[in-house]
Amino acid sequence: MSYPLVRELAGDGIPVTVTCRVLDLARAPYYRWLIDPVTDRELDQAYLANALFDAHRDDPEFGYRLLGDEARDAGHVACDRTMWRRCAEGGWWSVFGKKKGTKGGKKPGPPAHDDLVLRDFTAAEPNELWLTDITEHPTGEGKVYLCAIKDVYSNRIVGYSISDRMKSSLAVDALNSAVARRAIDGTQVDGCIVHSDRGSQGGINWSSQHP
Repeated sequence: MSYPLVRELAGDGIPVTVTCRVLDLARAPYYRWLIDPVTDRELDQAYLANALFDAHRDDPEFGYRLLGDEARDAGHVACDRTMWRRCAEGGWWSVFGKKKGTKGGKKPGPPAHDDLVLRDFTAAEPNELWLTDITEHPTGEGKVYLCAIKDVYSNRIVGYSISDRMKSSLAVDALNSAVARRAIDGTQVDGCIVHSDRGSQGGINWSSQHP
Protein backbone atom coordinates (compact mmCIF):
# COMPACT_ATOMS: atom_id res chain seq x y z
CA MET A 1 0.00 0.00 0.00
CA SER A 2 2.95 2.36 0.63
CA TYR A 3 4.74 1.71 -2.67
CA PRO A 4 2.61 4.16 -4.72
CA LEU A 5 3.45 6.82 -2.12
CA VAL A 6 7.17 6.08 -2.46
CA ARG A 7 6.87 6.42 -6.23
CA GLU A 8 4.91 9.66 -5.94
CA LEU A 9 7.41 11.21 -3.53
CA ALA A 10 10.28 10.13 -5.75
CA GLY A 11 8.61 12.05 -8.56
CA ASP A 12 8.64 15.11 -6.30
CA GLY A 13 12.37 14.76 -5.79
CA ILE A 14 12.47 12.91 -2.46
CA PRO A 15 15.01 10.04 -2.66
CA VAL A 16 13.62 6.53 -2.48
CA THR A 17 16.20 5.69 0.19
CA VAL A 18 14.88 8.42 2.49
CA THR A 19 11.21 7.54 2.01
CA CYS A 20 11.82 3.82 2.55
CA ARG A 21 13.78 4.53 5.70
CA VAL A 22 11.01 6.77 7.09
CA LEU A 23 8.29 4.25 6.19
CA ASP A 24 10.42 1.32 7.37
CA LEU A 25 10.31 -0.33 3.94
CA ALA A 26 12.90 -2.48 2.22
CA ARG A 27 14.00 -1.01 -1.09
CA ALA A 28 14.43 -4.28 -3.02
CA PRO A 29 10.72 -5.26 -2.87
CA TYR A 30 9.81 -1.71 -3.87
CA TYR A 31 11.97 -1.88 -6.99
CA ARG A 32 10.46 -5.28 -7.86
CA TRP A 33 7.00 -3.76 -7.50
CA LEU A 34 8.09 -0.80 -9.62
CA ILE A 35 8.91 -3.15 -12.50
CA ASP A 36 5.55 -4.94 -12.27
CA PRO A 37 3.18 -2.85 -10.10
CA VAL A 38 -0.30 -3.86 -9.04
CA THR A 39 -2.85 -1.54 -10.63
CA ASP A 40 -5.49 0.26 -8.59
CA ARG A 41 -8.17 -1.87 -10.25
CA GLU A 42 -6.37 -5.10 -9.34
CA LEU A 43 -6.06 -3.87 -5.77
CA ASP A 44 -9.76 -2.95 -5.63
CA GLN A 45 -10.70 -6.37 -7.00
CA ALA A 46 -8.49 -8.07 -4.43
CA TYR A 47 -10.20 -6.19 -1.60
CA LEU A 48 -13.59 -7.04 -3.12
CA ALA A 49 -12.64 -10.73 -3.24
CA ASN A 50 -11.61 -10.55 0.42
CA ALA A 51 -14.97 -9.03 1.36
CA LEU A 52 -16.87 -11.71 -0.57
CA PHE A 53 -14.80 -14.46 1.02
CA ASP A 54 -15.46 -13.06 4.51
CA ALA A 55 -19.21 -12.91 3.79
CA HIS A 56 -19.19 -16.48 2.42
CA ARG A 57 -17.30 -17.73 5.46
CA ASP A 58 -19.85 -16.11 7.81
CA ASP A 59 -22.92 -17.24 5.82
CA PRO A 60 -22.05 -20.12 3.46
CA GLU A 61 -25.72 -20.50 2.50
CA PHE A 62 -25.69 -17.13 0.68
CA GLY A 63 -25.62 -16.99 -3.12
CA TYR A 64 -23.51 -14.44 -4.98
CA ARG A 65 -26.23 -11.76 -4.90
CA LEU A 66 -26.49 -11.79 -1.11
CA LEU A 67 -22.71 -11.99 -0.84
CA GLY A 68 -22.57 -8.96 -3.12
CA ASP A 69 -24.98 -7.11 -0.83
CA GLU A 70 -22.66 -7.84 2.10
CA ALA A 71 -19.66 -6.56 0.11
CA ARG A 72 -21.55 -3.37 -0.82
CA ASP A 73 -22.45 -2.85 2.84
CA ALA A 74 -18.70 -3.01 3.52
CA GLY A 75 -18.15 -0.17 1.04
CA HIS A 76 -17.30 -1.97 -2.20
CA VAL A 77 -18.91 -0.85 -5.46
CA ALA A 78 -19.40 -3.40 -8.24
CA CYS A 79 -22.16 -4.76 -10.46
CA ASP A 80 -23.75 -8.18 -9.96
CA ARG A 81 -21.78 -9.59 -12.89
CA THR A 82 -18.49 -8.64 -11.21
CA MET A 83 -19.70 -10.13 -7.92
CA TRP A 84 -20.56 -13.35 -9.73
CA ARG A 85 -17.16 -13.45 -11.45
CA ARG A 86 -15.22 -13.02 -8.20
CA CYS A 87 -17.37 -15.70 -6.50
CA ALA A 88 -16.89 -18.05 -9.47
CA GLU A 89 -13.13 -17.60 -9.32
CA GLY A 90 -13.11 -18.37 -5.60
CA GLY A 91 -15.70 -21.16 -5.77
CA TRP A 92 -17.87 -19.37 -3.18
CA TRP A 93 -21.28 -20.85 -3.96
CA SER A 94 -24.25 -21.33 -1.69
CA VAL A 95 -24.10 -24.69 0.08
CA PHE A 96 -27.74 -25.16 -0.96
CA GLY A 97 -27.12 -24.35 -4.61
CA LYS A 98 -26.13 -26.69 -7.41
CA LYS A 99 -22.44 -26.26 -8.15
CA LYS A 100 -21.70 -26.19 -11.87
CA GLY A 101 -18.47 -27.18 -13.53
CA THR A 102 -16.88 -28.60 -10.38
CA LYS A 103 -15.10 -31.92 -10.18
CA GLY A 104 -13.71 -34.14 -7.45
CA GLY A 105 -11.79 -32.82 -4.50
CA LYS A 106 -14.52 -30.47 -3.25
CA LYS A 107 -16.10 -31.06 0.14
CA PRO A 108 -19.89 -31.46 -0.05
CA GLY A 109 -22.11 -28.95 1.70
CA PRO A 110 -24.17 -29.88 4.76
CA PRO A 111 -26.97 -32.33 3.99
CA ALA A 112 -30.58 -31.18 4.11
CA HIS A 113 -32.65 -32.47 7.00
CA ASP A 114 -35.29 -35.09 6.36
CA ASP A 115 -38.84 -33.86 5.88
CA LEU A 116 -40.58 -34.91 9.10
CA VAL A 117 -43.89 -33.21 8.20
CA LEU A 118 -44.65 -34.79 4.82
CA ARG A 119 -47.19 -32.04 4.01
CA ASP A 120 -49.30 -32.86 7.07
CA PHE A 121 -49.58 -29.39 8.60
CA THR A 122 -51.67 -30.33 11.61
CA ALA A 123 -50.85 -30.61 15.31
CA ALA A 124 -52.73 -32.23 18.18
CA GLU A 125 -51.13 -30.15 20.92
CA PRO A 126 -48.99 -27.03 21.44
CA ASN A 127 -45.29 -27.15 20.55
CA GLU A 128 -45.72 -30.22 18.39
CA LEU A 129 -45.07 -28.47 15.07
CA TRP A 130 -43.65 -25.00 14.40
CA LEU A 131 -43.44 -23.39 10.98
CA THR A 132 -40.95 -20.66 10.12
CA ASP A 133 -40.24 -18.37 7.21
CA ILE A 134 -38.40 -15.12 6.39
CA THR A 135 -40.12 -12.16 4.73
CA GLU A 136 -38.62 -8.99 3.26
CA HIS A 137 -40.14 -5.56 3.94
CA PRO A 138 -38.97 -2.39 2.14
CA THR A 139 -38.82 0.77 4.28
CA GLY A 140 -37.75 4.35 3.75
CA GLU A 141 -34.34 3.50 5.22
CA GLY A 142 -33.78 0.21 3.40
CA LYS A 143 -34.92 -3.39 3.60
CA VAL A 144 -35.94 -5.08 6.85
CA TYR A 145 -36.14 -8.85 7.23
CA LEU A 146 -38.53 -10.63 9.58
CA CYS A 147 -38.28 -14.27 10.63
CA ALA A 148 -41.35 -15.59 12.45
CA ILE A 149 -42.10 -18.89 14.21
CA LYS A 150 -45.74 -20.05 14.17
CA ASP A 151 -47.22 -22.81 16.31
CA VAL A 152 -49.48 -24.88 14.04
CA TYR A 153 -51.73 -25.93 16.95
CA SER A 154 -52.77 -22.39 17.97
CA ASN A 155 -51.85 -20.66 14.69
CA ARG A 156 -50.08 -18.02 16.79
CA ILE A 157 -46.65 -16.46 16.35
CA VAL A 158 -44.57 -17.72 19.26
CA GLY A 159 -41.24 -16.14 18.35
CA TYR A 160 -39.66 -13.75 15.88
CA SER A 161 -36.58 -11.69 15.06
CA ILE A 162 -36.00 -8.61 12.90
CA SER A 163 -32.81 -7.42 11.21
CA ASP A 164 -31.61 -5.22 8.37
CA ARG A 165 -29.58 -8.16 7.05
CA MET A 166 -30.78 -11.61 6.02
CA LYS A 167 -28.18 -13.74 7.76
CA SER A 168 -28.44 -17.19 9.31
CA SER A 169 -28.45 -15.58 12.77
CA LEU A 170 -31.89 -14.14 11.92
CA ALA A 171 -33.43 -17.64 11.91
CA VAL A 172 -31.45 -18.73 14.98
CA ASP A 173 -32.56 -15.67 16.96
CA ALA A 174 -36.20 -16.28 16.04
CA LEU A 175 -36.00 -19.90 17.22
CA ASN A 176 -34.29 -18.85 20.47
CA SER A 177 -37.03 -16.26 20.96
CA ALA A 178 -39.74 -18.91 20.60
CA VAL A 179 -38.04 -21.29 23.02
CA ALA A 180 -37.56 -18.51 25.59
CA ARG A 181 -41.20 -17.38 25.32
CA ARG A 182 -42.47 -20.93 25.80
CA ALA A 183 -40.21 -21.30 28.84
CA ILE A 184 -41.85 -18.22 30.35
CA ASP A 185 -45.28 -19.73 29.62
CA GLY A 186 -44.18 -22.90 31.40
CA THR A 187 -44.69 -25.15 28.38
CA GLN A 188 -42.23 -27.76 27.14
CA VAL A 189 -40.76 -27.67 23.63
CA ASP A 190 -38.82 -30.94 23.78
CA GLY A 191 -39.45 -32.92 20.62
CA CYS A 192 -40.99 -29.98 18.75
CA ILE A 193 -40.56 -30.19 14.97
CA VAL A 194 -39.42 -26.96 13.28
CA HIS A 195 -40.28 -26.89 9.57
CA SER A 196 -39.25 -24.44 6.84
CA ASP A 197 -38.90 -24.29 3.09
CA ARG A 198 -35.35 -24.33 1.80
CA GLY A 199 -34.68 -20.64 1.33
CA SER A 200 -31.30 -19.03 1.88
CA GLN A 201 -31.58 -19.71 5.63
CA GLY A 202 -33.50 -22.99 5.54
CA GLY A 203 -34.09 -25.91 3.22
CA ILE A 204 -36.89 -26.98 0.83
CA ASN A 205 -39.31 -29.01 2.96
CA TRP A 206 -36.73 -29.54 5.67
CA SER A 207 -37.59 -30.27 9.27
CA SER A 208 -35.54 -30.65 12.40
CA GLN A 209 -36.59 -31.82 15.81
CA HIS A 210 -35.86 -29.74 18.91
CA PRO A 211 -33.99 -31.88 21.45
